[in-house]
Amino acid sequence: MNPRINIDVEHRSNVAVVKVAGEVDLYSSPELRKAILSQAEKRPSRLVVDLSGVQYMDSSGVATLVEGLQKLEQNGGELVLCGLGDMVQEVFKLTRLDSVFQILPSLEEALAEESAGA
Repeated sequence: MNPRINIDVEHRSNVAVVKVAGEVDLYSSPELRKAILSQAEKRPSRLVVDLSGVQYMDSSGVATLVEGLQKLEQNGGELVLCGLGDMVQEVFKLTRLDSVFQILPSLEEALAEESAGA
């Protein structure tokens, strides 16, 4: 367990929710990668990554999320990000990945969209 990061996984119908808190960097991103890829293997229709508890994310964290997105899409699912703080959102804007990922303001909206789309 990495003291820099805390990851909780919940399941709601065919949606997996990965809640992340702390810092996502070179040292903690392997733990996030493991959590996302293990959920992707279960082939949920949607994997929501709640980043509302993340204060800092570097390029290794972004690369982990890109890998998760690719894996979900290969399996016919979708990866949705929610709850990005200003600093994390800035990383996605600078890398122009805000146009690649579906990013919603809150977990509630990410889950409501799934029920509306089902």
